[in-house]
Amino acid sequence: MPPFTLPVRGKNRIPMIRFVFRFLGLCLLATAFVFFVYDGTKSIANQQFVPLKVSELWADIDQHSLNAVQDWFKAKLLWAWDPYVQGFFDLPSWAVLAVIAAILVMLGRKKKRLIGYARD
Repeated sequence: MPPFTLPVRGKNRIPMIRFVFRFLGLCLLATAFVFFVYDGTKSIANQQFVPLKVSELWADIDQHSLNAVQDWFKAKLLWAWDPYVQGFFDLPSWAVLAVIAAILVMLGRKKKRLIGYARD
């Protein structure tokens, strides 16, 4: 085995990547739940639904990158800005994080064991 290769199992698969996907997915799911509770308490206090939007969360993390991404979409994909991308930035952050977490968990799940003649 060459000195700088990663150990692989089966058909050139790295088994740790599924663990990383599951771990990141579960961390994002926990974060989505925290934002869901935060939005719920804020909505109860205001007596109306007040979600934390993706754009607001991204602006709190890094305003410069948010502006750069929005400017890029407006320059390159103006046709998609108003109906699609702006709608994405207006979604509740817990919903977007939950969808990303679900995708990561599904990518990281263990494969079903095949029975019968379907085995390798």
